[in-house]
Amino acid sequence: MIENKQLWESALMEIELNVSKANFNTWFKNTCILKQDNGIIHLNVPNEFAKDWLCNKYHKFILKALRNYGENVRGLEYIVCKNKQEIQNQQKNTHTQQFNNSLQLDNLYINREDNLNPRYTFESFIIGSFNELAHAASQAIIKNPGSVYNPLFIHGGTGLGKTHLIQAIGNEIKKNNPKKKIFYVTSEKFSIDYINSLQTNKINSFKEKYRKYDVFIMDDTQFLSNKEKTQEELFHLFNSLYEQNKQIIFSSDQHPNYIPNMEDRLKSRFSAGMIIDVQQPEYESRLAILKSKSVLNNFLIPDDIIDYIASSVQGNIRELEGILNLITCQSSVKNRQITLNEVRSIIKNNLKQKKSVSVKDIVKIVSDFYEIDEKSIYEKTRRKEIVKPRQIIMYLLRKDFNVSYPTIGQKMGGRDHTTVIHSCDKISCDIKKDNLLNQEIDQIRAMF
Repeated sequence: MIENKQLWESALMEIELNVSKANFNTWFKNTCILKQDNGIIHLNVPNEFAKDWLCNKYHKFILKALRNYGENVRGLEYIVCKNKQEIQNQQKNTHTQQFNNSLQLDNLYINREDNLNPRYTFESFIIGSFNELAHAASQAIIKNPGSVYNPLFIHGGTGLGKTHLIQAIGNEIKKNNPKKKIFYVTSEKFSIDYINSLQTNKINSFKEKYRKYDVFIMDDTQFLSNKEKTQEELFHLFNSLYEQNKQIIFSSDQHPNYIPNMEDRLKSRFSAGMIIDVQQPEYESRLAILKSKSVLNNFLIPDDIIDYIASSVQGNIRELEGILNLITCQSSVKNRQITLNEVRSIIKNNLKQKKSVSVKDIVKIVSDFYEIDEKSIYEKTRRKEIVKPRQIIMYLLRKDFNVSYPTIGQKMGGRDHTTVIHSCDKISCDIKKDNLLNQEIDQIRAMF
């Protein structure tokens, strides 16, 4: 059995990749494994507040990370120890504090048969314009698994609720059809299973294991990039499941066509069903998310503060949640509702600032993306292959960096501001009906 210190250090490295720096420092500092007891990890936390937040917000990340490095990990319990002496006493004592939560203990453990987290349900899923299409497709699949939108491929940036959504599909199908065999797996775990089966000469067992499922869900598909043999095995698995009308669901941080070194035949399979992007939540959705999470956590925040957070934190859901956690933590420590000025300070000190990008940088990024000469952007030409990138540059300068119309016109070869307004309006209109253009702009934004 792997030593406690080594196991926790390995798990922490993985957890750090899934949470913001501010959240990592706030919730995982001064934690350690007290002991392992029959597959149950007893994790030391510094206070009751940290215990509640780790349980309610990060239980999945912690348990998943521990299982990746500890083969026999079955579950996780949290124990409050405030100092080293108390930790030592707890380590010597075989009687440990039981995990106290309104949910039954069994519900906190991810089912090893299907790998689904029971907390990912549609009841706790916030629907907005940024994800309503993905939600609608999910509901159609739940009614007729394997018959519509097969495969379903959901892509978008980190922290936008993709994992929640695809696991909620699995949990809902499981509830409605208890006899259906469902399995959720990350691409990394799938790859590890495949490599292990090769090394132990158990490839047939590997094939049989994955071909028996009625619903196959793969998360973080982008990590299959460059894994040629694993991609080949996934291709054959896909064909086997698809031919039997078994439901297949994928998620990725980018459109399958833009995943580097992904086999064309797999891209073709991904495109056979429905590909949907989940974007960053707009103001109304951010507001709804914050209000919902504050209610769930029994911590009501004044409307003016909720409004300020929703207006200031324009990133993903994970960033919103991180700021909300910090505000809740500081309110608890100070034993009072913190002020709006204090909230401003928290956001300023913990929110990742956008990189400074010049007009030349954007011109270069867009020109490289569409494989055209940078100089042509500034020329007086109406060639379609030049006009579109130029309009996108103007749109991004206005939308993402709030550059004035006259300034954009000046920077783009001395054009009139009315030309800039027309270009911005055209792209704004086109992205609402052109999914490919929307995806292209998302890819460009990722390069800033």
